[in-house]
Amino acid sequence: MPLAKLIGRWAMHPFSKALPPLGDTERAALEAGTVGFEGRLFAGNPDFDVLSGVGPNKLTARELAFLDHEVRELCYMLDDHAIDEARDLPPEVWRYLREKRFFGMIIPEEFGGLGFGHYAHATVVARIATVNVATAVTVMVPNSLGPAELLLRYGTDAQKEHYLPRLADGRELPCFGLTSPYAGSDAASIPDRGVVVEREFNGRMTRGFLVDFDKRYITLAPVATVVGLAFHAVDQSRPEGQRDLGITCALIPVPHEGMEIGRRHRPMDSAFMNGPIHGRQVFVPMDWIIGGEKQVGQGWRMLMECLAAGRAISLPALGSAMQQTALYVSNGYGQIREQFGMPVGRFHAVAGLVAQMSAELYASDAARRFTAAALDKGERPSVASAILKVQLTEAGRRAVNHGMDILGGKGIIYGPSNLLGVSYRQAPIAITVEGANILTRALIVFGQGAVRCHPHVLDEMAAVQAKDETALGRALIAHGKHVATNLWHSVFGAPVLGEPPRELEHEARLLARMSAKYALTADLAMGMLGGKLKRMELLSARLGDVLAHLYLASACIWRYGVDASPELLPFARAAIRLQLDEAGKILRDLYGNLPTAGRRVIGALVLRRTAHLAPLRDVQLLELSDLLRKNPRIVERLAPDLSEPAAGGLRDLMHAMQLGAQLGDTTAALNKVLRRTNSLEEAAHSAPDPELALAYLKAADKVIQVDDFEGPPRGADGRADLNRAASPAGLDVPAAPAGQSAPPAQSAPQPSAHRPERTIPPRVPAM
Repeated sequence: MPLAKLIGRWAMHPFSKALPPLGDTERAALEAGTVGFEGRLFAGNPDFDVLSGVGPNKLTARELAFLDHEVRELCYMLDDHAIDEARDLPPEVWRYLREKRFFGMIIPEEFGGLGFGHYAHATVVARIATVNVATAVTVMVPNSLGPAELLLRYGTDAQKEHYLPRLADGRELPCFGLTSPYAGSDAASIPDRGVVVEREFNGRMTRGFLVDFDKRYITLAPVATVVGLAFHAVDQSRPEGQRDLGITCALIPVPHEGMEIGRRHRPMDSAFMNGPIHGRQVFVPMDWIIGGEKQVGQGWRMLMECLAAGRAISLPALGSAMQQTALYVSNGYGQIREQFGMPVGRFHAVAGLVAQMSAELYASDAARRFTAAALDKGERPSVASAILKVQLTEAGRRAVNHGMDILGGKGIIYGPSNLLGVSYRQAPIAITVEGANILTRALIVFGQGAVRCHPHVLDEMAAVQAKDETALGRALIAHGKHVATNLWHSVFGAPVLGEPPRELEHEARLLARMSAKYALTADLAMGMLGGKLKRMELLSARLGDVLAHLYLASACIWRYGVDASPELLPFARAAIRLQLDEAGKILRDLYGNLPTAGRRVIGALVLRRTAHLAPLRDVQLLELSDLLRKNPRIVERLAPDLSEPAAGGLRDLMHAMQLGAQLGDTTAALNKVLRRTNSLEEAAHSAPDPELALAYLKAADKVIQVDDFEGPPRGADGRADLNRAASPAGLDVPAAPAGQSAPPAQSAPQPSAHRPERTIPPRVPAM
C-alpha cells in the first residue's frame, strides 16, 4: 500500500473529528476572493521579488484631473463644524456630488460613471475624509458594498441598463439592507424571509417573493431611492428539507407598497444619513432579484465576494484620513503652541507620540496603497482586506486619541475652531461597521486566513470531506515537510527570497525570520488545539494580529521600493521595527496562554534570538520628531491626502503653518518678545518683516484660541437666571418646572428633499 494512502487511512478518523465542519455560509466566505502576499507570510516564505512585482500605484490622467479639480473644489465647499451642526450636508454639496458623479466612481464610463480604479476610489474618499467624514461616508456608500457593485458583477443586462446610468448621475441614491436587529455580526442568520408566490402585479400575473424584513444601521436609508435587500428565500412548494433556497439579494424602488423607511438614526450624532428599513408583505418580483431568478440563493456568495475587495477601500481610507489629519494637527499645533518658553512639540512626551504616529501612518498607508495596487491588478484578497479594515480603523482611532492628548484643552472645547473633536466622536463608527473589529480579528483574519492562506490545510479539509485517504495522506506529508522547514528557519535563520531594497535588507531578513516563526506557531496551535482553536478567540485573534503586523511590515518594504524616497528611509525603518516588535510581543503572549503542557519550552525554542526586535529607542523617536518639525515636505509625503476645507480650525492651522514657514527660524524670537510684551504689534515690529510677522502672530493666536457661546441669561443683579437655559443650538428654551422632565429637543428636519426626483418608472423592466 502506498505510504500516502496508509497515512491517510490512519489519519482520516481523527482528522474528521478535529477539523471543524463547514456550512454553506462558511464555505462561501472561504471561497470568496484570492490569496496575495499574505499567503506567503502565512507559509513562512515571503518572496520580495513577488512583493515588488505588484508595482506602484497608478492614476490615469482622468483620475488625476478629478482629484486636482473636482475633489479639491468639493473640499473647499466643506465646513466640518457647520455640517456637524446642521446634521446634514448643504444642498449645494448634495447637488455637486450628483453633478460631478461622485456616486458613480466605480460605474464604467459606458453606463455614465467615472470608471475609476480602486486606488483612485480610495484616494477620493481619503481626501474628502480629511476635512469631513460625513461627506466621505455619503460618497463611499454608493461606491462600496451595495447595488452598483452587485449589479456590475451579477446583474442582468436589463438591470444594468436601467439602474447603472441612474446610479451614476445621482438620479438614484442607493442603500443596502443586510443587518437586522437580531442578526448583526452573524449576518448570515438574518431572520428576514421571502416566500415564493405568484400574484397580479402591474396588470399581469407575476412570480416573485412576499418578504417580511426588519433592517437597521442602513447608511443612506433616509434619502435612498432604491433599496438593496438581503433576505432568506423560501419555496414552500418544495419537499421538506429543500424549501430554504438561501440568502437572496434584490433591488426595491422607493416608495414601494409595504416598505417603510424608518425614523433617522444618528451614529455618534454624525451628519451622514442612516436609519432603519421595515417591510411587511412586500412583493418583490423575480425581475427585481439581482441577476434574476437564476441568482436566487446566491446572495451570501455575492456579498462575500464583494467584501473581499470592498473592505480594503472605503473604511481603510477613513482610517488613513484620520491618521493623516491627526499627524498634521499634532505636529503643527506642537510648533505653534508654547508652554514654559518653548513649543510643546519639543517636549519629549509630545515628540515621542508624534513620532510614533508618523511611523504607524507610514506602515498603515503603505498597506493601504499596496493592497489597492493588488486590487487594480485584478486580485481580490479577502484576508488582506480584513487586515486593512481592522488595522487602519484602529490606527485612525489611536492617532486621533494621541492628537487629543497633545491638544489638551484646545481639543475638548466645542466649536468651529476645534481641530479633532468631530473625528474623535466618529472614530468608533469605522471600528464597528462592515464586520466589527473584535469579530474580524479572530474569525476572519485568522479563522479564514488559516484555511485560505495555509498551503496545505484547504487540501486536507477537501480530502476529509471527500473521504479520499490518498489525497489526505499526500497533503499530510507535504504539511509535515512544511512544518520541518519552518522549524529549521525559526531556530537557525530564514533565507531572504528575492531582492528587497538595499537600504532595507536587514529589515527584510528580520521579516523573513519572523514569518517562519509565525508559520510554525500557527501550525503548532492548529495541531495542538484542532477545531477548538476556532472557539478560543483570544488565541486566534492573536494569531490574526501577528499576520496583520507582518503584512504591514511587508508593505513598508514595498512602499520604500516603489517610492525610492531617501528622505522617508528613517520612517520606513521605524515603521517596520514597530510592526515586527509588536508581532514578537504578541507571539510571546500567545505561547504564554496556550492551554498545553510545555508551552513555555516550545515558545522559548521558537522565539529564541528575537532580542533584535527591540522597539524603537527614545533617541530614534526624537530624531523622527525633529525631522517632522524641520522638514515640512516630510509631513506632506506622509499626509498626501490632506485637503483644505472651506473654514474651521484645520484651515486656520494650515494658514498659520504657511506663514510660519515663510518666517522660518524667527518665530522663536517673535514668541519670546510676545511673552515679554504681551502685544502682537510690538512683537511683530521686532522682526525683519513686521507685516509678515504680524500676520503670522494673528494666525497663530487664532489657532490657539477656542470658541465661546452664549451662556444663560443674567438678571439685573448680574446673577445667572437658572430658570432659563441655553439650548445646544444657542436658543433659549424654558427650563422645566420642578419635578417635571424637560421638553425634548427638536429633531433636525428629515432630509427628504435630497431624494432625487423620479423621471422614470420605479422598477426594472420585465425581461
